Amino acid sequence: MPTLETSFLGVQSPNPFWVASSPLADKKINVTRAFEAGWGGVVWKTIGEKVTNTSSRYASMDQHSEKAIGFSNIELISDRPLEDNLREASQIIQEWPDRAVVLSLMAATKRESWKELVKKAEDTGCHALELNFGCPHGMNERGMGSVVGQDPEIASMITEWVVEASSLPVVVKLTPNVHSVVPVGRAVVQKGCSGLSLINTIQSVMGVDLDTFIPYPRVGEQSAFGGYSGPGVKPIALKMIASIRQDPVTSRVPASGMGGISNWRDAAEFLLLGASNVQVCTAVMKYGFRIIEDMCEGLLNWMEEKGFASVQDFQGKSVDKITDWENLDLNYHVIASIDQEKCINCGICYIVCEDASHQSIRMIRDESSSSPNRYEIIEEKCIGCNLCQIVCPVEGCITMYENRRGPPLTWKDLQRK
Repeated sequence: MPTLETSFLGVQSPNPFWVASSPLADKKINVTRAFEAGWGGVVWKTIGEKVTNTSSRYASMDQHSEKAIGFSNIELISDRPLEDNLREASQIIQEWPDRAVVLSLMAATKRESWKELVKKAEDTGCHALELNFGCPHGMNERGMGSVVGQDPEIASMITEWVVEASSLPVVVKLTPNVHSVVPVGRAVVQKGCSGLSLINTIQSVMGVDLDTFIPYPRVGEQSAFGGYSGPGVKPIALKMIASIRQDPVTSRVPASGMGGISNWRDAAEFLLLGASNVQVCTAVMKYGFRIIEDMCEGLLNWMEEKGFASVQDFQGKSVDKITDWENLDLNYHVIASIDQEKCINCGICYIVCEDASHQSIRMIRDESSSSPNRYEIIEEKCIGCNLCQIVCPVEGCITMYENRRGPPLTWKDLQRK
């Protein structure tokens, strides 16, 4: 059988699934439950300056019958006493020697503040430090959170302070609230950080109550911009982890990936795009810690099917599959095909192709049939956009088959002609 054992910055864990810095990792009882369920590691909820959290603090975006495809929070770092967090983290480290425990830190932009916090964190015996440069709400006015992660100069300065003060691996958690994560990533790598983690939450407004006119989550008669997470952010997170792995500077250090991971398939995608391990939060907030069982079983079965003996065997295999648009083969072409045996004659493919695409599906009326409308692809008009396949409610009914137009040809080739 393959093994899920992984090493991130020399920190060993029995599997690549870690609990992200969040309310899930705010106290000993939560972390104990996570480790009893089988999670490989945990990043403790960010500790540092004393804060007071609000009530309420969470909101979600639902889609039809699916709850919380997007999740938002205005929660700050841990509001528990620093000493309590440090004591309980130390206890966890002693009681679970085979699991990874990383402490997430946030301090004011002062060298002494960071130096003092680093010393207290190291005394717990933790395996690494994660610098929270990403909180998108409630800390920026104090010179912390994403205001740090959006400025390469400030981020690199603080990273340098921590690297000088610490004997442990230092991980910088990047904010997605930038045009690109690469500049800040480069800056902190050049100042000596050992690794990166991404993404933190995305600044957002989850919605507005149409009766009270107050955005969610409501705190009295007001709200605030929150941090967006959950399945809806996964495509953004995958793009950013791939950008980090493709860059020659940021790819020099390992990266921990997070953002919308809900099952083993999501995790495999992050690992294929170069993450060394993954962190999970929102999915546990929806379903509980026991989801780790399906995650481990699913990933192991897939690895065995593909012939991978370890996570490292497939880590990063998809990174070089992403290129600039001008390098894509313009003569590669696909055409849709409808399996008439599977078709339920709903007509959704026809409607969207008529209204939103290239009028490449014909409707054939048959008044003698109980299903009077039949749909066929007009092959000479089909551009292979995938839209009909995407909206079809029947799995496998519409497939795309290759119909190459000629030898490989890129935009760069055309420009040279």
